[in-house]
Amino acid sequence: MMVVASLSTAQEQAAPTVPQPKVFDPKNPPIHDPVMAKDGDTYYVFGTGPGISTLYSKDLKTWQKGNPVFDRNPEWVKEALPDFKGDIWAPDIIFHQGRFHLFYACNALPGKPHAAIGHASSPTLNPKSPQYKWADHGKIVQSVLNRDMWQAIDPNVIVDEKGTPWFIFGSFWDGIKAVKMTDDMMKLKWPEEWHSISRRPSNQKLYTYSLEDSQTEGAFIYKHGDYYYQFVSFDMCCRGVKSNYHIVVGRSKSVTGPYVDRAEFSMMDGGGTVIAIGDGKKWAALGHNSVYNIDGKEYLLAHGYSIPDNGISELIVTELKWDSEGWPIVELK
Repeated sequence: MMVVASLSTAQEQAAPTVPQPKVFDPKNPPIHDPVMAKDGDTYYVFGTGPGISTLYSKDLKTWQKGNPVFDRNPEWVKEALPDFKGDIWAPDIIFHQGRFHLFYACNALPGKPHAAIGHASSPTLNPKSPQYKWADHGKIVQSVLNRDMWQAIDPNVIVDEKGTPWFIFGSFWDGIKAVKMTDDMMKLKWPEEWHSISRRPSNQKLYTYSLEDSQTEGAFIYKHGDYYYQFVSFDMCCRGVKSNYHIVVGRSKSVTGPYVDRAEFSMMDGGGTVIAIGDGKKWAALGHNSVYNIDGKEYLLAHGYSIPDNGISELIVTELKWDSEGWPIVELK
């Protein structure tokens, strides 16, 4: 998030405030939950923040701060979550059928599943284009306190090999879900068939919504070779240098799983191969990643809690590599 004291998932507002940068650093821009798309010769990053934070760059190295996507909360939020007054969380961006589709989450009761995910689209990401305009299409899904053990946050959309869009979302408690969307990505496909694709063990009583276990969030599905790879973040973010956030991965031949890690443990039982953790020098912790193949190169984006900058959440962009067995390798610089 651009205002790094703002928080991206249900667990995060229980955490101490993360300090904000005094001056924008174009080489180490502040961001939380980054996702990216390229339009023309420019890379655009979207993240948690008031109205959805934005960054843009020509070279993935030097960044500028853009204007928020929204100058006010979308109208549907007032009806679905009348008490929502916070930042918009953890967006996802995908180009489909000639438009850029942006999915985003609003949580009106941090730490609880009182949340909903909305959808907006634009024909271009270039604010200087006469075609630039975000049209909001309303709510996709909502989670309800004391009804649901899943959370309508952290959206991710992937189109499978048959051209079917899949909606991925959730965190904590009952974990990560996947459900088909309509071809235009405007709503969930009827009849809805939900799949659980990742969760961690929990000793909680039903509807307790404790944040002390089942810590998983920020799912991102990416196709590489014959496999779909599910990246998720474990443990706690948003605590500055005290964060212990890290990225794990599993893979499957199907979007809906079963996903297993390198040791063949199921991600439905808490499995996941660790691929990125804090290095204790530059990064205290990192997580909530996204992955892209752009112009023939594969990139992993994440936010990391900078040790030199006293725990500020900053953008990480690194080329993603793969080992001989087809597992991703993340090398932090």
